[in-house]
Amino acid sequence: MTAQRTYGGISAQERRAQRRAALLEAALEIIGTEGLGKLTVSGLCARAGLNERYYYENFDSRDAVLAALIDRIAEELADAILAAVRAAPDGPVRTDGPVRTDGPVRTPDTRATAHAAITAGVHLLTDDPRKAKVALIAGMATPELRARTTETVRVFARMVAAEGIDFYRISDAAPDPAIDFRAMYLVGGLVQTLTAWLQGDLDLTRDQLIEHTVDVFVLLGEDLANKLR
Repeated sequence: MTAQRTYGGISAQERRAQRRAALLEAALEIIGTEGLGKLTVSGLCARAGLNERYYYENFDSRDAVLAALIDRIAEELADAILAAVRAAPDGPVRTDGPVRTDGPVRTPDTRATAHAAITAGVHLLTDDPRKAKVALIAGMATPELRARTTETVRVFARMVAAEGIDFYRISDAAPDPAIDFRAMYLVGGLVQTLTAWLQGDLDLTRDQLIEHTVDVFVLLGEDLANKLR
């Protein structure tokens, strides 16, 4: 007899994963509708319909719950953005002499790609306002969570830098520090701008917010790509 029993075709590991997912979904609902102050062990377990021992099976603090929830939202965000980039329409064949020398290729349309990626990210966070509240506001609640959020911004900046190198066919033999600088500037700036917009400090519609963001991403991306060619 094994220690990891299977009931109804579901293994112990799968059941634990389901309980963890239920707790995270409950945390998202509580924070998103009632506020971070309402997130307690008893309230979380009641919302998830689970015994408190299952909470301690997965988490040792409220910050641990929030960190896991932030990570889950960040993963959803990355998946949505990358899928949008991959599905963006093609642009014309490049003949302007990029740094790489493996021949001209048909590349995605710059603005269409930026628009698709930014729209996907903004919509994921604002179609379900609970996610934005967790990722952008609750993520700054404690020093530990602020550090976690800062690292998440770095991860997305590295993703933007990598996508930019690939998109513009920039040689990655000796990466220019300006690439990382601009990627961090864009992602960090977008986080602050989106937070301000969610708090009502920017008098813009969501579509206007997206269009202005696309303008900045395209401007800085094209400018740097031209300098590096």
